[in-house]
Amino acid sequence: MSALPGSAEGTAVTGLDSSPVDASPETLAALPPLTEQTRLEAREIMARYPVPRSALLPMLHLVQSVQGYVSPEGVTLCAEELGLTKAEVGAVATFYTMYKRRPTGRHIVSVCTNTLCSVLGGQRIMDALSADLGVHHDETTADGSITLEHAECLAACDYAPVVTVDYEFYDQQDVDSARELVAALRRGEKPLPTRGAPLTDFKGISRQLAGFSQHADAAAARAAVDAPSALGPTLVGLKLAEERGESAPAMPRRSAPAPDTQQPAATVAPSGRTGETPGKEAADARVAAADTPAERAGAAASHPDAPEPAGRRLPDGREGTDTPAGQEPGTSGQGPAGPPPADTGRRIEGRTPPRRKG
Repeated sequence: MSALPGSAEGTAVTGLDSSPVDASPETLAALPPLTEQTRLEAREIMARYPVPRSALLPMLHLVQSVQGYVSPEGVTLCAEELGLTKAEVGAVATFYTMYKRRPTGRHIVSVCTNTLCSVLGGQRIMDALSADLGVHHDETTADGSITLEHAECLAACDYAPVVTVDYEFYDQQDVDSARELVAALRRGEKPLPTRGAPLTDFKGISRQLAGFSQHADAAAARAAVDAPSALGPTLVGLKLAEERGESAPAMPRRSAPAPDTQQPAATVAPSGRTGETPGKEAADARVAAADTPAERAGAAASHPDAPEPAGRRLPDGREGTDTPAGQEPGTSGQGPAGPPPADTGRRIEGRTPPRRKG
């Protein structure tokens, strides 16, 4: 990730308007301001969380819903309200691809080019739209209508190839249908998604991701929630299983272990009658109650009477390893071959000198 001066990333991190994309007077003049209402809504988001800085993600969506991207002004607002530095806010804004660092189009068109979608034509769709619009990944058309991007995965492999507009799904697309969809968007139309809510625009969906309604009234919001969805490909497996009378095999249940006639059943709580300390008695109980060899080995290894693992102490009792200096793994073996140098009496602060053999 680049954060060099003049890059969109650098602009977001520093909060300074150093990007040539953002610096044109036309762009700055057309940018809606972040008003006091935006600050009040940001504080409303903050009130949802026990720790205010947890509100950063939806707050970034909020400023994006006003200005169409996370501008330097948006970074500043989030930093001021949350008591963070601009660099801390910018680090988050540059990490997630749903936060845009330059002005975007009215709609974001995302084409899945991951494995299954690509095999079924996703890359062909991306190439065709790129040629038609005259833009590449993460670029916006001259008329400001479309920002095109490729997506690594849209989590809809059963509907491949998939295109989303403002994160609403248009399933099982091909080059012709995708071209028709984008042409309609550029004409100002909003074709109904294959499933999910009716299409609005990128600013609207950003507001919804911030936790506010993007719809004009309650009726429109209900209509979006209740929009019909075509779930055919997802339900094919269930329908075939129902027709064939098939079902998943039952999960095997672990049978209860047979009671140990040699040991009392309740051995977890120390009784104080064995002559051992409570810690050792509880450790004995854990070993006795282990159901598998692995559990038994783990309980035995943590027992207070377990022997010290080899390699923790030197033969003379000093902490360290038995490996001669210079012969540790990864070294060249050029360490001293003779005995260690005599103790000069010099000490490093906080360390004790090595013990001398008597």
